Order: sequence, then structure tokens, then C-alpha cells
Amino acid sequence: MSEQSLPGDTREGYADELPEYAERVLEVAERIPPGRVMTYGDVAEWLEEGGPRQVGRVMSLYGGTVPWWRVVRADGVLLPGHELGALDHYRAEGTPLKEATRAAEGHLPRLDMKRARWDGGADAGAHT
Repeated sequence: MSEQSLPGDTREGYADELPEYAERVLEVAERIPPGRVMTYGDVAEWLEEGGPRQVGRVMSLYGGTVPWWRVVRADGVLLPGHELGALDHYRAEGTPLKEATRAAEGHLPRLDMKRARWDGGADAGAHT
């Protein structure tokens, strides 16, 4: 996911070295259904521990082996430096997007957070 990620490494190979909190964050990221997202704050709230910055740090260090594009900023802006890769995933999964205006920097869409946000409930397949 970032230059700090462990390229080519799998979670299983690092299970003994992965901090317990990081393991829990990655498990939540894996539960998010295709086409849905959770914010960094949503993940922290789900875990009842840490905050958005701690979740973001875990994702930057260890998130490359999980669907990292499903853990996002609350404003729906695509992850800087990974916009195009994330956008490919969002389009393939049918994640709701808001098309960018001509004035938007880079003309990149944002996530439609009202429709794409997942609360961790049973509606895994339905967009709201």
C-alpha cells in the first residue's frame, strides 16, 4: 500500500511478529465486503480501541496484504499516491463513486460515502 509496506510478504509469514492491534485492524479490513468501505475511524470504533491515526498507521505498514482500498478517509478522497490503483478496485467492485467536477484537483472521483460506507452489519451485499 505504501513504501513502508512489506512488499511480497504475506500476513501468515509475519503472524508471530505482527502486533495484536495490527492483526485486529487487518481482520476488520478483510471483513469489509466488495463495493463497500469503512473509514479509519469506523475501524477504530468497531474495535473499540485506538483511533483513525492508529488504524492509518497499521494500514500503511501492514495493509498491503488485505483489501486496503476498503479502509478510507472520511471525506471520500482517494488515498494520495494510490488513487489510480484504488480507483481500479472501486470500479471493478462497483463501489459507489461521485464523479469529479472539472474544478476538482486531478479530476478524480471521490467515494460516495453515503452509499459506500459499511457499518459492519449483515447487509454485506447491499448498497444503501
